[in-house]
Amino acid sequence: MKSAKKRIANPNYHKPMQPLPALLRDIRACTLCAAHLPHGVRPVLQASATSRLLIAGQAPGRKVHESGIPFDDASGERLRDWLGLDRATFYDAARVAIVPMGFCYPGKGKSGDLPPRPECAPAWQAQLLPHLREVRLTLAVGQYAQAWHLPDAASLTEAVMAWRERWPRLLALPHPSPRNNLWLKRNPWFERELVPALRERVAQALAE
Repeated sequence: MKSAKKRIANPNYHKPMQPLPALLRDIRACTLCAAHLPHGVRPVLQASATSRLLIAGQAPGRKVHESGIPFDDASGERLRDWLGLDRATFYDAARVAIVPMGFCYPGKGKSGDLPPRPECAPAWQAQLLPHLREVRLTLAVGQYAQAWHLPDAASLTEAVMAWRERWPRLLALPHPSPRNNLWLKRNPWFERELVPALRERVAQALAE
């Protein structure tokens, strides 16, 4: 995950903590990366001070950019299946926060979507995450989220395989994109061993 670990200076480092509703308005009005976004600015996230589950993803895809709804695509269907959640629960910000490393769709690259814009996470994560004090379980989905939340992980596969080491507060997951079907085929233990434990833990976190 070396390529995902690049950081830049946080322009809001010395900014005092502001109320969460005001911060979310600022994030949704952000134009920091506008010059680099071929499809325009549309930050997509959900969060509440009462959220119990934090899903730290990578960046919206084209479909999510168009709808403005996080994980409103095939990846979201698979992720909800892994978590054992219906759409109503998944999209209830009072229970589930969805905070990707990049809030806007970065556009297409040669082999899929481009990485999250590097300006986004340093600008907002340190401001937003302290508001989520009720989170019982954080899911770092994909290599860019893992580079932020699990900076010592050597690779995505190793981070996921070591899931018991950080249990039950933090868990690395592969990205649920259909592009990862080969990874899932090569690692059958994930759906056999980890997913059942994950569903149980998610239900417990939301009920606490």
